[in-house]
Amino acid sequence: MQIVTICQVKQQLSLLCLFALWLISCAGYHSGRTGVPVPDSSGIASHSDPAVKRYGMVTGLRTDKVAYYEQLHANVWPGVLKTIKSCNIRNYSIYLNKIGNDYFLFSYFEYTGNDFDADMKKMAQDSLTQQWWKETAPAQRPLPEAAAHNQVWTPMEEVFHQN
Repeated sequence: MQIVTICQVKQQLSLLCLFALWLISCAGYHSGRTGVPVPDSSGIASHSDPAVKRYGMVTGLRTDKVAYYEQLHANVWPGVLKTIKSCNIRNYSIYLNKIGNDYFLFSYFEYTGNDFDADMKKMAQDSLTQQWWKETAPAQRPLPEAAAHNQVWTPMEEVFHQN
């Protein structure tokens, strides 16, 4: 049986504290930020960028248009991608899932601009994007909440996020 003295415990705790501080500083270094993460109101430290707003949306997809929609998105038009980027959208993904007999699309993107409404108006005014939407619209089946407002995608509430 090994007997551990109080001095040995203090020394091990000091080393653990130094290691923890080193890990925190490395996380700041590798994320491109400096300093120690600051806890938010929940007490959890984060390097989350307050200038980035995450969006999740959902819409339906017509069963007979699944293959066409996948084919379109396998080769998104370069001009559409350029417009998305110029409107401060990054990390944009669309996921497909079948629930029962119905197909649904989930989209996720991050907005980094200062005026979301102005950027979305800019996107809607782009002629190539308008043509793209004419291609995708017949495949989509808006949920009732979106259809009631002449929208295709229904915004979702973020209930959890971890960087």
